Amino acid sequence: MVLAHLNLLRKIVGIIGNFIALCLFLSPTPTFVRIVKKKSVEAYSPIPYLATLINCLVWVLYGLPAVHPDSMLVVTINGTGIVIEIVFLTIFFVYCGRQKQRLVISAVLAAETAFIAILAVLVFTLQHTTEKRTMTVGIVCCVFNVMMYASPLSVMKMVIKTKSVEFMPFWLSVAGFLNASIWTIYAVMPFDPFMAIPNGIGCLFGLAQLILYGAYYKSTKKIMAEREKQPGYIGLSTAVAHTESDKIENFNQQLNGG
Repeated sequence: MVLAHLNLLRKIVGIIGNFIALCLFLSPTPTFVRIVKKKSVEAYSPIPYLATLINCLVWVLYGLPAVHPDSMLVVTINGTGIVIEIVFLTIFFVYCGRQKQRLVISAVLAAETAFIAILAVLVFTLQHTTEKRTMTVGIVCCVFNVMMYASPLSVMKMVIKTKSVEFMPFWLSVAGFLNASIWTIYAVMPFDPFMAIPNGIGCLFGLAQLILYGAYYKSTKKIMAEREKQPGYIGLSTAVAHTESDKIENFNQQLNGG
């Protein structure tokens, strides 16, 4: 009886987690509406969306019955996430404006696709029990889940440097924190370390973003108001875009041995 109630509670938490995760996946929508309207990605980075895509791919593999039984709620939401991230990345690709950045996005997408295909083949051919498959794919999931939650670190650094949260979407931060929290709860009924550990870390990253937002919200309003008063000002987005462009150029030179 207790086990039946626990399973029911786990399903309810999982359904709530699906809803919150859907909100997380859709939370950048205003950002992409802005990108489409301005026909420019400005200083926004594709890294969070590339990280989220590979995260969804490995979690779909993890939730398959042949890998980790009774995890269909994990498959449904991450399958939906894959579709959403592909749409976002397509928009980013169209409006990024820099050929080098498009090449980077294409290369990363190809690498992610190849990685998940190779992982699936190896797991299903070399491992013949769900316990072994769960451990192998679960470890990979931990790595990419932490990467997804840590992907806004570059944006957080920008917030501290500029004292502005203009390019750190508030609702994305809220959704990330709530998503990590609900899946941490889901992971303890029964305990699943491969879900509990990365989502617990995600809670800390999400909380840090919300603290930054609260700390720099007023200064952001002040900075934006002062910029609007100055004739011929160079917008923050333009200044940051130049900075990011310089970083990408330097990175490419390093890759080429320059």
